[in-house]
Amino acid sequence: MKTSTFVYPWDVIGDPDAAARIAGLGVHQATLASAYHSTRALTPRHPGHRVVTAEHAAVLYPQDEDRWRGRAVRPYPAGEWAPGDAYGEAARALSAAGLDVHTWVVLAHNSRLGAEQPDTSVVNAYGDRYPWAPCIAQPATRSYLADLAAEAAVRPGAGGTELESCGWYGLAHLHGHDKIAGVPLGDAAQYLMSLCFCPSCRTGYADHGLDADVLAADVRRALEPLWRSEGPADEGMATVRALLGEETAPATLAHRVRAARELQESAVAAVRAAAPAGFQVLLHADPAPHHCGANVGVDPAHILAVADGVVVPCTGGPGLLEPFAAHAGDGGASGAIGSSEASGTGRAGGGGAVLAANLTVVSGMGGAPASLADDAERAREAGATELRLYHAGLASDTDLTLVRDALTKIG
Repeated sequence: MKTSTFVYPWDVIGDPDAAARIAGLGVHQATLASAYHSTRALTPRHPGHRVVTAEHAAVLYPQDEDRWRGRAVRPYPAGEWAPGDAYGEAARALSAAGLDVHTWVVLAHNSRLGAEQPDTSVVNAYGDRYPWAPCIAQPATRSYLADLAAEAAVRPGAGGTELESCGWYGLAHLHGHDKIAGVPLGDAAQYLMSLCFCPSCRTGYADHGLDADVLAADVRRALEPLWRSEGPADEGMATVRALLGEETAPATLAHRVRAARELQESAVAAVRAAAPAGFQVLLHADPAPHHCGANVGVDPAHILAVADGVVVPCTGGPGLLEPFAAHAGDGGASGAIGSSEASGTGRAGGGGAVLAANLTVVSGMGGAPASLADDAERAREAGATELRLYHAGLASDTDLTLVRDALTKIG
């Protein structure tokens, strides 16, 4: 199977051995960040630093001023952690080492945008804003994200892209000094706490026959037992339906699915319009449409009719691959709800989809590099056509040795 590892530009720039070391793992491709959220990252082998602090979401290349001139919402340039054309410099080094390079683009995850322009953020049923989560039901936000996708994805020399957070972000977030785990929140509670009540979402609920004020009150009422640790067993959307009602719960999801599909279709179409023929577009995805986060909830049939494939989290096992595998050979727009053909999307060239199993290989972050060969085989049996390894820059030397050994075994 084709294998790629995720990489940050700062893992490569200033380290003359980095590109060759990454290629020496036995991977075929580097998935290199070109637009990324704020983070604090370890660089255990870099000759010039050990910790990189990316202070805010930013593009890691010089943005096109003509594209963004006069627009209120636009990408932020990176600071000293990725100056100039950091992406381009790193990409050239990785290409020179014999690796294919694809872009890694984070979209609806931007805390600085939410802090500076709070009206762009998700607002929960209590009126609390989530500054890290741009509301994708807002037309201006969707337009911005589609343009960002096109610019950040189609960088010189890139053969494809992987779009992360191309959908709803919600409550769950790796936040600094996080203190929200005092009351455990399961799948249903996460969904309820992630429902947005900004003006665009209020209109969206009305389009589906819901009164937003009544819905917000119902959500607060449904959550109240959880704050007293008296909630029902959490069974995901089945519990949401029990709490909100058999008509109300599906209506909330219908609004969110419509907004997510509009973003995903417009983002993929924008990338395709800007890209050369054969440019691959993948989305980081989860097969449960109500899920939020970096791996956005999607309908497998729809998304595989829109994009060339998906990148699926498989560190806990390959189970999330199976719903995608059921539709991987459909091709074109078959199985989609809504016409991807009309929107200018649809799998490039038709045919089977890419199903990339994403396996964490950083043992300190819950990965299991020692079992990589076995995990890869289980993923293949579940339908995976490719592997993604998270993350060559963050892993220890011991982890990387285990990766190299496993990829030698896989062949």
